[in-house]
Amino acid sequence: MMTLLKNIPLIVLTIIGGQTISQAQSKPIIYQLLPRLFGNKQETQIPYGTIQLNGSGKFNDINSKALDGIKELGVTHVWYTGVIAHASMTDYSAFGILAGDADVVKGRAGSPYAIRDYYDVDPDLAVDVKHRMAEFEALVARTHEKGMKVIIDFVPNHVARNYHSLAKPKGVVDFGASDDVTQRFSATNDYYYIPDEQFIVPGHIDKNDSLYTLKDFKFAEMPAKATGNNVFSKAPSENDWYETIKLNYGVDYVNGEKKYFDPMPPVWLKMRDILLYWAAKGVDGFRCDMAEMVPVEFWEWVIPEVKAKYPALIFIGEAYNSAVYATYLNKGHFDYLYDKVGLYDGLKRLIRNEQNADVKDISKVWQVETAGFRDRMLRFLENHDEERIASAGFAGNAFYALPAMVVSATLSGGPVMLYFGQEVAEPGKGVEGFGSDDNRTTIFDYWGVPEHQKWMNHGAFNGGLLSKEQVALREYYKKLMGIAATSDAIRNGQIYEVPVSGNMNNRMYGYIRYNGNQRLLIMVNFDRNQTLEGRIEIPEEILKVKSWAPVTELLTNQKLNIPAGPSIQVKIAPVSAQIIEF
Repeated sequence: MMTLLKNIPLIVLTIIGGQTISQAQSKPIIYQLLPRLFGNKQETQIPYGTIQLNGSGKFNDINSKALDGIKELGVTHVWYTGVIAHASMTDYSAFGILAGDADVVKGRAGSPYAIRDYYDVDPDLAVDVKHRMAEFEALVARTHEKGMKVIIDFVPNHVARNYHSLAKPKGVVDFGASDDVTQRFSATNDYYYIPDEQFIVPGHIDKNDSLYTLKDFKFAEMPAKATGNNVFSKAPSENDWYETIKLNYGVDYVNGEKKYFDPMPPVWLKMRDILLYWAAKGVDGFRCDMAEMVPVEFWEWVIPEVKAKYPALIFIGEAYNSAVYATYLNKGHFDYLYDKVGLYDGLKRLIRNEQNADVKDISKVWQVETAGFRDRMLRFLENHDEERIASAGFAGNAFYALPAMVVSATLSGGPVMLYFGQEVAEPGKGVEGFGSDDNRTTIFDYWGVPEHQKWMNHGAFNGGLLSKEQVALREYYKKLMGIAATSDAIRNGQIYEVPVSGNMNNRMYGYIRYNGNQRLLIMVNFDRNQTLEGRIEIPEEILKVKSWAPVTELLTNQKLNIPAGPSIQVKIAPVSAQIIEF
């Protein structure tokens, strides 16, 4: 792994002044992990390998030591991905759970977003399958004992093609059980149908692909149901979400997207009850998958309904259309939305040093695209859908992303997210199976995560096998997240964009975060080769500078002196950043 150790330190200059930032003001720091992958110690992996060959992490693997290691990154919320039972090809028939059909399951482990039972947890994650829910509840309790909150996925748009709940409470009716399957659309149906047509399994038999040797193309679904990504056809393609069925919230997509919300569609009530079920188990929030594919009127109703009983719950919407951000935040009552097509995409271009990359993209995000609600956008550089920073297809070097991580963590008071393994430069390398060699960590296969396993160190969770570079990277994240979590100016302050000066170019950016308690000057340099510098004038409305006291660089504890005056001369090394408190 190429290193940039000379540029690792985030220069943090601060005058503390005796001020303590209360925990109540802390910024949400979210850590996403898949229990199936997080605790898997099996190092030898076979593409398309079974759980017996490749292993699987368990709820119990996320023990006190593991949670301590997560918390030291400043984490306030842990997003446990893939908790709810989803379709897989592993046979648990001894416990009444049949294996899924390979024709409509992606990978042996299956997609965490093809839910087969909303009222159950995935048996792969349990040491004792009979007591799998108790093991999950114990994980929730352990997480809470460490002072962190629990987020899980809520998948409202679609279910697995073999959906059937074995764990549903008494009186709950399964999706589709009362449907009139002769109707393409009915406001009282849970699914959409292609009447009198048989579902056609996508793909073709290819003996050279181990995936297709598992398929027999005999999966029977009559009549065919619409596919999760709004494909109203009996024959979805291999690129569609063919393993899922679209749920019906009362929108007739075939006839101009007419809405039938009165009387309330049955799916609305069923989904409310599912949210209440998990909230009663101590879950503190939901990351709502593909929230934009569900009508905003549903969210407008269901979030207040659930919060009436559990007011502290948070709802995070996966959203990609900036034109409807305000609608889903205000009318839809989401606490936070993804900031993917705005900040993430712009930062990725800068990290990759693409020709059209420009720091003006950062400015555009907070001044235009999210103006008025920037504190309600979730910022990140990695998650289960995106390429790993250290992968050859993204940056090839985890240190190239550090300026972008500073921006993600400090641009607003809203949440910032880390994806497990990001802090130790996991590259997501190799062909895992259905996941393929796509620069991502697979969510479809039983697999180990090699660089994360070095930090896990056979369950010791002490980083004993990490390289010096990986240790330095993790320390960087710890420092940065600690600052972001406790800074009053970042959590509650205003923002002022620093004008271009000196040899600042389209790779250098700066802003001041400030309020009545704290003022931070944040400067980042994405240029891989050139040191950039400029003189930053401090506006009168932010501060009348009378004198400068010695300041401390927190990472090295160096005492520095800054000359008195109404400006600060900054000099930023390649691929580095400064945060100056004055």
